[in-house]
Amino acid sequence: MSLDPASDIAVRLDRVRLDRGGRTVLADIDLTVPRGSVTAVLGPSGSGKSTLLSALTGELVPAAGTVEVFGRPVPQRQRALLEMRKGIGVLLQGNGLLTDLTAAENIALPLRLHTDLPKAVIARLVDMKLQAVGLRAAADLYPRELSGGMARRVALARALALDPPLMIYDEPLTGLDPIASGVIMSLIARLNASLGLTSILVTHHVHETLPVADRAVVIANGRIVFAGTPAELEASQDPLVRQFLGGEPDGPIAFDRGDLDRPEAA
Repeated sequence: MSLDPASDIAVRLDRVRLDRGGRTVLADIDLTVPRGSVTAVLGPSGSGKSTLLSALTGELVPAAGTVEVFGRPVPQRQRALLEMRKGIGVLLQGNGLLTDLTAAENIALPLRLHTDLPKAVIARLVDMKLQAVGLRAAADLYPRELSGGMARRVALARALALDPPLMIYDEPLTGLDPIASGVIMSLIARLNASLGLTSILVTHHVHETLPVADRAVVIANGRIVFAGTPAELEASQDPLVRQFLGGEPDGPIAFDRGDLDRPEAA
């Protein structure tokens, strides 16, 4: 199944319920992500952000409701799911770079696995992706020779290798210093605009993310508690939103619940 990047709606979730380990993590999820937008999915640790990401990529099948990407339901059959995933670039918070491959070889890997392009064409495409993230000089470096910010940019270039119309970023600022975080966020915004992408950022880094976002979604207590523009988010008086934005330990979001620390609730 190929994606239809001409659709006005990149992602749509309708009355979705997501379960893990026999319990409901998220319920009654209605979400629309416009094509070409940068949407920030925010929430405290353990709120279910990564569970939502798993549903978008087809890793987790909803217990109820439907998930559509560019107007088409996320398939369950393995071959169709693998085909769909070619149109979704994912930047993992741990980068996922193979340590025995250089930066260029890491970026070339999806091109070698999923295309029949000649080596010379792949090399040219890899050079273009490195140029896009400002790392042409790092082509022959191994992951151990890269700083945290450089490794994240190489991982970003690899996620873009197949020119996916949809990019999903899973905690893209984890482990980065403020300068590297600024570079990554600037890259995300610039690439989204210049390449005509749709980007979804799953993160708890509010203040770094909102300046580049068109839309913001806040997840707390197993549901979406806010969806709107960053300006509307800042102005919201919802107690759940105010507690999250203010980092207050006491409030309607139950940070001290033991089950929030379980991996399936991440």
